[in-house]
Parts: sequence; C-alpha cells; structure tokens
Amino acid sequence: MLMRIGALIVFIASLAAPMGVRGGGTALVSALQTTLEEYLSARGAKEHVSAASLSISLRGDPATVNVAAGRTRYAGGGVAATPSNLYQIGSNTKAFTAVTILQLEAAGTLNIAQTLDRWLPEYPSWKQVTIRQLLNMTSGIPDYDDAPFFLKATASRPNRLWTPAQLIAFVDPVYGRALPPTRGWSYSNTNYLLAQLIIERATGHSYADEITRRFLAGNIGLRETYYRADTYPKSVTSRMVSGYFFNSSPGLAVLRPLLGRDVKDDSLSWAQGAGGMVSAPEDLARWVRALYEGDMLAPAQRRELMSIVSQKTGMPITTTTSQNPRGFGLAVAQSTSPALGTYWFYEGETFGYRTLYAWLPKSDAVIAIGLNSTPSETEDHIAKLLESVYSVLHRHGRL
Repeated sequence: MLMRIGALIVFIASLAAPMGVRGGGTALVSALQTTLEEYLSARGAKEHVSAASLSISLRGDPATVNVAAGRTRYAGGGVAATPSNLYQIGSNTKAFTAVTILQLEAAGTLNIAQTLDRWLPEYPSWKQVTIRQLLNMTSGIPDYDDAPFFLKATASRPNRLWTPAQLIAFVDPVYGRALPPTRGWSYSNTNYLLAQLIIERATGHSYADEITRRFLAGNIGLRETYYRADTYPKSVTSRMVSGYFFNSSPGLAVLRPLLGRDVKDDSLSWAQGAGGMVSAPEDLARWVRALYEGDMLAPAQRRELMSIVSQKTGMPITTTTSQNPRGFGLAVAQSTSPALGTYWFYEGETFGYRTLYAWLPKSDAVIAIGLNSTPSETEDHIAKLLESVYSVLHRHGRL
C-alpha cells in the first residue's frame, strides 16, 4: 500500500538553548544532540528529512529531556528546529480514539463486544464485526487508503475536505468498488473511522468535541496537542516543521504530485480519528505515560487496551516472544527484540511526518521521536534512530 498512518516498525529543564536543546544533564543532552545531528547528516538526503526532535521521560524524573536538531525546512529557508516545534503524529491519534471508546465502556454507554449492527446499521456488510475487532485490526475490513480511487483523488486535491462516510465508501461493498476482505490481523484505517462514528453516535457530540474535552482541555497536561477534522489554523501550522512525502515506490506512482512537496498546510480530513492529530514529542511522551500508567482508564479497560493479538495469526496471545515478536492491542503495539526485550511502541505516519514512541516497562522509560518526512519503507530508518537513542541512555546509566 502507499504508506500507513501507523506503519509498525518492529524495532522497534526548559529554557531554549543553542542547538535546540532543553532539559537534561549536559553530558547526556550533548550526546543526544550529536545522535540527532549524525542521523540527519547520514539520512537527510536519502529520507528528504531536515528536522529531528526527541523527548525522553525517565523513571522518577518529573522533567523530560528534550532535544532537536536540523532546520524547519528541507531547502530554501527555514530556521533552526527546536523541541517546541509541532509534528503531525499520524496513527498515534488512534490511541486517543481507543481510549475514548474504553472510557465509554467503563461508563456503561457501550461494550466493545457489541457489533456494528448495534451502532452503525448503515454498514450492513460489516454488521457482525465487533468494536474490539475494529480496534485490534482483526475486523477483515480493508483500508481505504489502499483504494486507487482514494489515492488519485488525494494526490490531485490535497486540500479536499473528506467526511468519514466518503472515505469509508471507498471500501464499502454496498458501493460496488470494495477491496477484498482481509484475513487475520490486517492494519486498516477504516476501522478507526468507524470507531470515530461510534463515538459520535454514542455521545451525541462530535469526535473533535469529545477528544478536546477528555484529553486536550488540561486534564492530563497536554499543552501542545491539537485536533482538527480538516485544515489547521496558522496558529498551529506556523509552529510546525515542514513535512515532505518522499516515497517514490513504483506502486505509488499516482502520488507523484506530492513528492518533495511541503504538506504541512494540507488538509488532514483524510485521516481524522485514524491519524489527524498534531503534537510535539514532549506532549507525545506525556501522553504515553498517561496511556500506560495514568488514571485515564479503569483497570479492566487498561487490560483490554493491552490485550494483544499476534500480527502473524490474528489470534490472542499473552505476550510477544522471539518466535512471535509482534502483537497488537487496542491502538497499542508490543514487540520483543534482542536489543530492547519486550516493550510497547507505535509509529504514526502521514504524507509528510513520522512520529515513533517506545515505552520500556523494565526501565520505565519513554522515548518519543519526530521526523519531518515520509520516505519509502526501505529508506525509513527511524527505528535505527530509536536504537541509537537507547544506546546513549544506556551508556549514561539512565536505563
């Protein structure tokens, strides 16, 4: 497919200072700064990336370590990137959608075992799909951004205003142009647009209102996280680094009009509850702490959040292992690797940005990274950057 809002890579204080550094001890910050600069030097041209931002939350330390490198534009101007710059966070938005559903379950409004015919009878082709299957990607419903008609329309009009119903229609058999159903575990943004519609029907409020009230109104300290169903205002885009689509894979020829183009002012209506949020890595790290350790979810709902299925088989598993290393919960992912052990993570992508977090339960560390391009899968080395950051923290005795 073209690219995933949440492409799952298995690998995985506060005065502005020169070189875009905030927080952390001098030696550690210097080493992290060097790591980001070396990544941009080695990968800048290959990934069409000019800015990298990093936030680290460590056990027992209320302050995060925040570092940025590079410039806000790939060429032709821009200024030095800082930790306060914003990025599209792509499928990291999905966790906000899943947590809202789980909060509604805890309140008795719905149950994730309920099927779509209870909440969205206008989609009879999927009437037996459960809410849980939407959230853990075992629904069998194809991904609308695999649909050629969608790709062509998006490339020709990047600022088109999409509704969820229009996007879902690209794969709804009722309209006669559906992609084949998927089997087992299969990543699909359509699932999360359907979940968005369930939230709106269950609450009587817009998805934007629910997300703002539950998470963005100061309840958990997210000061630099935003959601719009369409184009963002200048008050937000002026603080974003420019973002670039740089995936020239042969199968994505229809998207060539987007190559190398700054997409930060384009509409995110094509993503919405599947991937439409904007944030800073520091806020993403704060969100990750709240997601896994905070009080947003009752114990029963957090267990549901972290109940995983194998990405190999789609069947429930207790934990990932070296033989079965990838697991997916309700908008959270778990992996087991020789380097990091068993950890939780998620990568979000849009047409110009990548954001990746990792939560390492053993050391209780959170690492959040933002980059301002989306290259082909073979050129996406953000996981290697995560590995390098982990090594720096280990050498400095912070893990």
